[in-house]
Amino acid sequence: MATTYSVDPGDPDASYLSFWREKHLCTLTTLRPDGTPHVVPVAVTYDPEARLARVVANKSSAKVRHVLAAGAEGAAVAACQVDGRRWATLEGRAVVRTEPERVAEAERRYAERYGRTPSPNPARVVIEIALTRAMGRG
Repeated sequence: MATTYSVDPGDPDASYLSFWREKHLCTLTTLRPDGTPHVVPVAVTYDPEARLARVVANKSSAKVRHVLAAGAEGAAVAACQVDGRRWATLEGRAVVRTEPERVAEAERRYAERYGRTPSPNPARVVIEIALTRAMGRG
């Protein structure tokens, strides 16, 4: 029998959710225009109730450009974290949000997870990932 690591992104089990509440550096994978993966370290917050993951970013970053290049339907992305044998991946469609209230919510969640408020940045945006799949061993 094959082992499955599938998780409902809107209703994760307690250990998976707890893992996403711990302070961990993550990676975000976006696709370049030529289809090759671009993987960078980021801070990610996970909101299962809204089925969203959020990444605060500078509007001029490559990851933001890749998401914007995908158009209105959003970009297929994956956010991952690893700690020893524990790992978790969130997948979905990413869009870039610039509305001040959305950026502020992402900053609030960042401060909650990572224990510090991000420094002010007028070029800050938030990459919101509408989650379609989750997997891992939390």
